[in-house]
Amino acid sequence: MLGLLLYGYYAWMKRVNALRSRLQRAHVQASVINYDEGDLGDLPDPVKRYFSAVLRDGQPLVSHVNITHSGTFNTGGEKDRWVPFRSKQCVVTRRPGFVWDARVRIAPGMVVSVYDAYVAGKGALSAKILGLVSVMEQPSTPELAQGELMRFFAECTWYPTALLPSQGVRWEPINASQARAAITDEGREVVLVFTFDKQGLMASVYSDGRYRDIDGEQVATPWEGRFWNYQWRHGMMVPLEGEVSWLLPEGPCPYWRGRIQKIEYVFHSHPVVHR
Repeated sequence: MLGLLLYGYYAWMKRVNALRSRLQRAHVQASVINYDEGDLGDLPDPVKRYFSAVLRDGQPLVSHVNITHSGTFNTGGEKDRWVPFRSKQCVVTRRPGFVWDARVRIAPGMVVSVYDAYVAGKGALSAKILGLVSVMEQPSTPELAQGELMRFFAECTWYPTALLPSQGVRWEPINASQARAAITDEGREVVLVFTFDKQGLMASVYSDGRYRDIDGEQVATPWEGRFWNYQWRHGMMVPLEGEVSWLLPEGPCPYWRGRIQKIEYVFHSHPVVHR
């Protein structure tokens, strides 16, 4: 049994490390390396307040991020069946991409390995029991890539310099507490609505159509991520807790609740670790 477990682990990590290597090869150095609050003049007012709240003038721009999460995942679909997970995620801000590698304990002694990724313009999603027996393997479709780029964009609240106009983000006003933003990669555009609280912090992100797998069919479904418990991490105010939900006609259907246990930023040539 031990030999089987080790084989499953190494086979799984071989796939994950191949994704991570592709992610690193796709990295592009940003031409702007520091945040300048003087560049915010044309942004919508709630977006200006957000950057003023979460960044300090001169803040180095984030290049890479490594995140360790813990939390619970709803494996019951529209029914609550929450199970614990732990995960590690590596992110590259330009060009946008990430690899999320998780262990979800679905029963005593039964662990499912899951990766979710957006690498060089393509999405990837796989789940295997003990890293060997496939329970989900989504093909790399345009719908999957769209959803994974959307995830990257929504999670920029953990690496807020990636939301600056200098990083290719286009902001439009909606009202005093909301703004619409868009990014493009590989000719693919993703648009999200960002809502900010009274302190100027990002409270939630929303899409009216992230693709959701329903019996093998990709269905555009309203989707929301919420964030809270903001704390300073190396000159940036970032949320350490969050929840992600499908917004169904009968009401919100949360499926991910997590907390950041550790976050490591790489700016230009040096990492900074916070525990």
